[in-house]
Amino acid sequence: MPSVLFVHNGAPGRFQFLGSALRSRGWRCALINGSTGTDLPDVPTLRWSLSRGTTPGMFDLAVRAEADIMRGYAAAECAAGLKAQGFEPDIIIGHPGWGEMLFLAEVFPGAPQIQIGEFYYKGRGSDVNFDPEFPLGSLNDLARVHAKNAGLAMCYATASRIVASTPFQASLLPAPFRERTVVIHEGIDTRTTTPRTSSELVLADGVRIPRGAPLITFINRFLEPLRGFHTFMRALPAFQKAVPDARVLIVGSENPEGYGRPPPQGTTWKQILLSEVGAQIDASRVHFTGQLPYASLLEALSISTAHVYLTYPFVLSWSLLDAMACECLVVGSDTAPVRDVLRDGANGLLVDFFDHEGLAAKLADICRDPARYSGLRRAARQTVVRDFDRVSVCEPAWLSLIDAEMAARAG
Repeated sequence: MPSVLFVHNGAPGRFQFLGSALRSRGWRCALINGSTGTDLPDVPTLRWSLSRGTTPGMFDLAVRAEADIMRGYAAAECAAGLKAQGFEPDIIIGHPGWGEMLFLAEVFPGAPQIQIGEFYYKGRGSDVNFDPEFPLGSLNDLARVHAKNAGLAMCYATASRIVASTPFQASLLPAPFRERTVVIHEGIDTRTTTPRTSSELVLADGVRIPRGAPLITFINRFLEPLRGFHTFMRALPAFQKAVPDARVLIVGSENPEGYGRPPPQGTTWKQILLSEVGAQIDASRVHFTGQLPYASLLEALSISTAHVYLTYPFVLSWSLLDAMACECLVVGSDTAPVRDVLRDGANGLLVDFFDHEGLAAKLADICRDPARYSGLRRAARQTVVRDFDRVSVCEPAWLSLIDAEMAARAG
């Protein structure tokens, strides 16, 4: 009976469907998890923990590397515990982003490793220094970004294969790693993520938005510039002037712990942007919902006139695929990795990330004649079903990769 060890700081992450698929094949599974992750159902799990923090007074650019090494050693101790219990994986599948993959080859030297290639950091050419409003220019700033790769590079050196979700994410890896990289998205379940047929959307505050009324949706896990929150908010005054009866639904947390630059201490990006444009908008028609349950999110997307997805060149959000699967008309930023999925005039519309006036005009045009874009809505879902369906596309690609690595080991 083959066996697999999953490793992920915040499991199950993208591994839940793989765990289910391999268990259905009769594989034994185990998981090394972080302190806050959710365990995989019916999978033996060990959680690593740290007995101390990073060293006080350490050279600041080395703090991340020390933390990764500490986490890697703690995960290796968990692996040694599994080995002592008689568990020997035939293959290891893990996320190296927090260092946990660093020393697993010392515990299980014969097991091939498939590692996630989520994001390799750069001081230029991706998310950092993309937005001139928030530049990083000092040597210390640029070195700090690059230093994040220390643990990643050590992990990828031991990987048999690296899996990136999009071509853009694969392109960020240094050339020696790209040779072992394949692009496989984890996908979404398009049987569940489908257009809802509700006649209206009812918000938590009792506001009712009937199907066909102009509604713009915008989703960020965290409301922040990295995902275009500032551009979107700056587009609202002109958009509302052009379409005064439209409603705007903004989904996401105000928590300042986002992926990009944090707001000034004691503030949030929502507060900052409202202080800038709040007096120019009709706040009664702009609804901040916070984070929504997935079912409620799909209801909102299904009734949306247009969905705005903006991002720096960074990791692609699952919400883009959710929106497309719900037959949203997506207005996306003309940035990587959006261009890996959205093609202007074919299955959505692309706009300049920084052009809030152009975004406002585009949204107003859509609201005036939404039926004109019905073909793009259907094409958006067709794209996701064809290229990103978990059951028919992504899971088989993952299992094929695992089978190939197992065959190579046997050979």
